[in-house]
Amino acid sequence: MKKIKSISKRQRFEKVASYRVQKILDMLDSLSNCANKNNYDYTETDVEKMFRALKEKLKDTETEFGSKLNKAKSTTFKF
Repeated sequence: MKKIKSISKRQRFEKVASYRVQKILDMLDSLSNCANKNNYDYTETDVEKMFRALKEKLKDTETEFGSKLNKAKSTTFKF
């Protein structure tokens, strides 16, 4: 019988979140390669549109984490 390794929610979060954040950082590095005007043609409007989308998604994600933290801390009266 295999022994099941038990990891805490904290350990699982650290592992998964670290991997996912690094993946996003790597993808942003990849996106920055598109800034090379010798290889790509883009306008200021294109750049603004890209970064608006990225900022909105980042803000949504940050809000999601904040709402979960606030929910855990909030005190609610119940009978």
